[in-house]
Amino acid sequence: MGEAQDRQPGKRKPMRRCVRAVSVLGLLSVFFAGSNWLTAQTALPAGQQAQNLPIVHHPGLFFREDWKLATDVPNTNTPDEPEHPVGQGDVANPNLEVRVYGDKNGVRIADQTYNQNTTYVMSLLSTSNWAATLRDKNNDVDLTGLATIRWRTRISGFHYLHPILKLADGTWLIGDKAASFSTDWVESEIELIDVRWKRLDIDQVVEYHDGRWVDKPDLSRVEEIGFTDLMRGGGHGSGGGSRVDWIEVYGKPVPRTAAAGSANAGGR
Repeated sequence: MGEAQDRQPGKRKPMRRCVRAVSVLGLLSVFFAGSNWLTAQTALPAGQQAQNLPIVHHPGLFFREDWKLATDVPNTNTPDEPEHPVGQGDVANPNLEVRVYGDKNGVRIADQTYNQNTTYVMSLLSTSNWAATLRDKNNDVDLTGLATIRWRTRISGFHYLHPILKLADGTWLIGDKAASFSTDWVESEIELIDVRWKRLDIDQVVEYHDGRWVDKPDLSRVEEIGFTDLMRGGGHGSGGGSRVDWIEVYGKPVPRTAAAGSANAGGR
């Protein structure tokens, strides 16, 4: 009889209410404890809070090059899209020098007069491997940390446009990141901290023969920054080739000393 009475409706309700009340009180205690912790954190001095947060440093613009078509060089194409081999007169930034390696005559600059005078460097007419770089006249650049290359490109065929660097000690590197095919002009960027590097044979403009990755190269002093697709061009039209409308490099200037500076006779 006692067992039956225990099972009657309502006999255990007081115990359930008690458990529920304890549970609610527990949750409220956790809530208020968390609120007090957040209040305490908010009340911390701003300087003390900042110590717990990572500080991200984005370097400023080191240089930008938009190109211009020199008017004192003979045109080798149509009047609507004049072009000629790239030379110093085609550099719009007065602080920069252009260097061309490999097929110097095949790396051209062109002006699309019918398309808002879009002026760009291209490899369509190169008959062998090529590379083009820019060098600040007075400074090397520190490309450590979040240093970035941004560019506006149009790549056709199976070409991939890779960034290349010449370190102040004369070492040449080529990165694994690249701009690839696009139907029209596109803007993109490469954060150099994410790039894996190999050595570059600048005379032949091919990967260095050992095929090894260069682990953690010292990019704190870079003399030249440029690009190559490691291929010959496919000729005028939509065949294979690379085009660069403008390029920006974000990094920290490093004054070039007489000992650190070097002029490469192979470039132009």
